[in-house]
Amino acid sequence: MEIKEKVQSAFREFLKRDVHLLKVKANERSITHRFAIYIEDQFPGFNVDCEYNRKGLDPKRLDAFRKQVSSDDEKGVTVFPDVVVHHRGTSKNHLVIKAKLSSNHQECANSNTCRCDRCKLRAYKTDLGYAHAFYIVFPVSDELAGFSDAKLADYVTEI
Repeated sequence: MEIKEKVQSAFREFLKRDVHLLKVKANERSITHRFAIYIEDQFPGFNVDCEYNRKGLDPKRLDAFRKQVSSDDEKGVTVFPDVVVHHRGTSKNHLVIKAKLSSNHQECANSNTCRCDRCKLRAYKTDLGYAHAFYIVFPVSDELAGFSDAKLADYVTEI
């Protein structure tokens, strides 16, 4: 099974077992935690962590965003990815996921100063060596009521 199919399978399992979290618009951290459990089922042999901010012993930073921040963060922007699939303590960064509720997600400005989640995901790949990156939108409210598997590609996007 390819990576995208695994992420989609985890998304479907989340919807099947934990849709209540979307119905009540639970906190994004609660949602990504439960989603990470289903991601972990798809990637045996890897560590799956939420908001893991370490590169070895140091904080993860995105050098691509360094020019856009004040000079007090000279080493880049410290980041907290929503879900990572990796081998802790190594540079083997397999998969990074940023997630938003459909009520909170923003489109990419496609500019040099854009700091949206999609641009951050591209930076995770270039600056931190993640092999795969996904932007996940969890449907809430009217979008949840209108969700169907045929629309899955609108909610699970590989970057």
